[in-house]
Amino acid sequence: MSDLLKKVVRLAQYQGAVHVAAPAIATVGKVKRKLKRGKPRKKSGKAELFGPPLETYRKLKEVLTAHYLSGRYADGAVPVAWVTSGFPVEFLRPFGFHVVYPENHAAMCAVQRRGVELAQAAEEWGMPRDVCGYARCDIGSWTTQTTPVGRLPKPDVLLACTNICQTVVYWYRTLGRIMNVPVIVIDTPFQYGEPDERSEAYVAAQLEEAVHTCARIAGRKLDMGELKHTAKLSKESSMLWGECMALSKIAPAPWTGFDQFMHIGPIVAMRGLEECNDYYRLLKAELIDRVQRGIGAIRDEKHRLLWDNLPIWFEMRSMSELLAEQGFNIVATSYTNGWAETAHLFDPDDPFRSAARVYTRVFINRGIEHRLALLSSMAKDFRCDGAILHSNHSCKPYSIGQLDLADRVAKQAQVRTLVLDADHIDMRVYSKEQAEGRLSAFMESFGS
Repeated sequence: MSDLLKKVVRLAQYQGAVHVAAPAIATVGKVKRKLKRGKPRKKSGKAELFGPPLETYRKLKEVLTAHYLSGRYADGAVPVAWVTSGFPVEFLRPFGFHVVYPENHAAMCAVQRRGVELAQAAEEWGMPRDVCGYARCDIGSWTTQTTPVGRLPKPDVLLACTNICQTVVYWYRTLGRIMNVPVIVIDTPFQYGEPDERSEAYVAAQLEEAVHTCARIAGRKLDMGELKHTAKLSKESSMLWGECMALSKIAPAPWTGFDQFMHIGPIVAMRGLEECNDYYRLLKAELIDRVQRGIGAIRDEKHRLLWDNLPIWFEMRSMSELLAEQGFNIVATSYTNGWAETAHLFDPDDPFRSAARVYTRVFINRGIEHRLALLSSMAKDFRCDGAILHSNHSCKPYSIGQLDLADRVAKQAQVRTLVLDADHIDMRVYSKEQAEGRLSAFMESFGS
């Protein structure tokens, strides 16, 4: 088969996945939702602890299934980029890139309890065990060609931004060597105080250079009108996400922090696309409806908690049940807030400079004083009386300083705090009995 014919076939497969299979999945989902609407749900055991589940969960599954399904056929059909969660994805959309977020994929693997299996594969390949769980899961998945989504497309370019950590530089350079593809790194200076104009200009210049490289890879010129439109969509999705989060300031909260960890998927993987915004409009409408009808995420909300750091992906269900049994609800998290905190700073008419402004201010790229102010203000805004700080074994940049933060947040926001040792991916460094014992003791400290 000639190269041209292979490309035509691949493009047909990709277009079929995008325009036929994905809409079909959505249609089937709508029919199922319509048939199930009005039918009483079977409830047993710990399900009684919670309010009715969000109907939007089914839509979430459809949206992410369609995204990963189309990705199976993306390479060879359209340009493909793998990017870190803090990379300005807006600049890739006008070139028609299919975008893969390895962190998003690794989180999905962890929820399905595949994280250890893939991390071990990376360790056997040569990675140290104390490297970020996302990185190990990602590299283990690629080297073994193992993934719960069927297949990930090979990228034409790898793009990393250091605003989340320095690990991404070595992670993506390792991927680049394995895959034999170019790597672009956007260096964002760590901000101990307020970001200055020199830092923003430095990052903006790197973004412009990266865009020129991506244009060559994609074989297309940059259309500024298209970029501004994409930037507008991206800002809108971040604003919608922030509005969804803000609804948990109302008691009882219409959803939990665990719900937020799941529903963050589209804004991470699909930011800058119309279907992402459509999804969050649907979610926002359902949450508003629940607030108006007084429907809480848990049946008896007595105490409201703030969560700091990544979730313990493989343990969310049992942890949510343990908390709900005593009337505790995580109503806000610093992690999910990261996709809303700086949304207002994005100016679609000045995409390069405003993107530098937004992405330089990612909260884990800033000093301890900013994190203290953020956690304290969130605790007050969401009317929390407690905070859990996840000391994440394999995410050191996010976990550093948490013992000090816990003490200072407790005093500044007048809340009880707990530092909980765990990991976002690796079950081998997590003691379920110890963690649940510490959580139980923490909850008992609130009294009846």
